[in-house]
Amino acid sequence: MEQRIGSSSQPLETAAVDPAAIPGLTSPVPAVPEDGVPDPVEDAAPEEVAPEEAKVTPVVEASEADEDADAEAPEGPVFEASDRRAKIIADYRGVRLYLDDQECEFRWDEIGAVETETSRFGKRFTVTVHTPDRRWYPVEIEAKAKSQHQEWETELDAVLDSYFEDADESEAEAGVSAP
Repeated sequence: MEQRIGSSSQPLETAAVDPAAIPGLTSPVPAVPEDGVPDPVEDAAPEEVAPEEAKVTPVVEASEADEDADAEAPEGPVFEASDRRAKIIADYRGVRLYLDDQECEFRWDEIGAVETETSRFGKRFTVTVHTPDRRWYPVEIEAKAKSQHQEWETELDAVLDSYFEDADESEAEAGVSAP
């Protein structure tokens, strides 16, 4: 009689031994038709669009969208500041923050407070948007000159006074109390 010492169970296949043990890690095998002849539609190369046509279509659509937005846009102050990485826009729609390829947009009813800060010795101008749920979103913009900070402060204050106060007044008129 042959006798083994140890476990009689087989070892499990793991990712260290066989990467195919993780579902979705490997690419699926293309299905082969029953007759063995590939479908001519799938193998045909897609038609290439002329580069001129591809460039013209999005530009036209974007300009039409801008015209529609401009037609509906009320007159009022707009604050815009940017540097090589970051950008801040505050207008009638709310505040939009951009940093590299990231962006976030806040409507006026989503904003609890907007805080500005200037660095003491540098040229950084920081705008922080605070939401009512105690989250904050800061963006730093580097000014070309330290004197530009005061100009930005004045422009942003004009936008905040115009639109942020309007949101508070409309809530008060509707009978909603501020938290």
